[in-house]
Amino acid sequence: MMRRRTTLLASCTALALALGATACGGGPVAAGGGGKSLSGQTITVAGVWSGSEQKNFQKVLDAFTEKTGASARFTSTGDNVSTVVGSKIEGGNAPDVVMVPQVGVLQQFAKKGWLKPLSRTAQQSVDANYASVWKKYGSVDGTLYGLYFKAAHKSTVWYSPDALDQAGVKPPKTYDAMLKAGHTVSDSGLAAFSVAGQDGWTLTDWFENIYLSQAGPEKYDALAAHKIKWTDPSVVEALTTLGRLFKDKQLIAGGQKGALNTDFPGSVEKVFGPEAQAGMVYEGDFVAGVAKDQFDKKIGQDADFFPFPSVHGGKAPVVSGGDAAVVLKDGKNQKAATRFLEYLATPEASAVWAGAGGFLSPNKKVDLASYGDDVTRETAKSLIAAGDSVRFDMSDQAPAAFGGTKGTGEWKLLQDFLRDPSDPKATAAELERAAAKAYQD
Repeated sequence: MMRRRTTLLASCTALALALGATACGGGPVAAGGGGKSLSGQTITVAGVWSGSEQKNFQKVLDAFTEKTGASARFTSTGDNVSTVVGSKIEGGNAPDVVMVPQVGVLQQFAKKGWLKPLSRTAQQSVDANYASVWKKYGSVDGTLYGLYFKAAHKSTVWYSPDALDQAGVKPPKTYDAMLKAGHTVSDSGLAAFSVAGQDGWTLTDWFENIYLSQAGPEKYDALAAHKIKWTDPSVVEALTTLGRLFKDKQLIAGGQKGALNTDFPGSVEKVFGPEAQAGMVYEGDFVAGVAKDQFDKKIGQDADFFPFPSVHGGKAPVVSGGDAAVVLKDGKNQKAATRFLEYLATPEASAVWAGAGGFLSPNKKVDLASYGDDVTRETAKSLIAAGDSVRFDMSDQAPAAFGGTKGTGEWKLLQDFLRDPSDPKATAAELERAAAKAYQD
């Protein structure tokens, strides 16, 4: 079973994230040649998006048609991209382009020989317009196959400005200050944090932000590749840091039991719903969409964020996720598919979705004015400013059995840790057992 992690995020975002806005055009950018030279041709594009995300991506496809004359059809694969795409290839009905939501799946497709490397034009755009870390995540064995078109910023702590004002608290800059601010918030009558413990993926995100800041990017990369064990002292230390929050009943809405019965949308509701139970909720930029669409909150006014704070003297972390466009070798229309990826690499293509909302681009040439509101602009700016220190969600880099399956592996073990955070060393040993089995090493 493939990791549901990013697709869960996608479905959360699909609720969601129409953060205002008018459609914006970019400047004139060549997308691998001018004029409607592809008239009469059709490409098929497959990806996990549905709902508002699919609707907004359709605007990008329409803009490509307007530019080149080629029509583009989108098929939603649902959660299981690799299985759906695999069966389409076997049935002789491969899509031309796939928007791949996980590094692990991109690597799997490349190793099966399904992918065409990016064209020279697209590669030049990536070299010129992206931090090299995005090239790394799009490459397998030194060949660039994936163009990261859409990103998520997963180092954002969302809060109710009212709740923090009432407690006399300012957005904190360090993890210790955040827990201290949390106690001040809870003294004023609200729990500090709403934690979505029913969804194991949110707990992996908590861990990853703490680990990246506390242990640093090199250790993060080594753990993501299972080059160091989960029993490494750095893991035990990060679990201990996370455990300080988990075991503090004053800080978590409903305590550990309440958290384990709260899913992601429910965690946002506890802060921004009609009956607030907490002042803050940690998750990615997509929290804004739920707050806006479900609870009618004005982003930047009724709901705001501060960057996930630095942990014990480390740098403030920037953890990301994203969808990479790839061209399939078995697709019927290679020429138009290649041109489509060249188009996606332009700031113009990103500006179309940025204007519609619910979107961040890792392309540093995208004009921040393209985004529909100040908060999204700030999030996009932070993602770009992080440059090569951005790290892709660790559980999305792991085999599905460890990093992305409900009720097993990392998801389950971190839920067990939330239930009882008293022995970080024992939890690290359990994580290592599960990881060794999944990575088969």
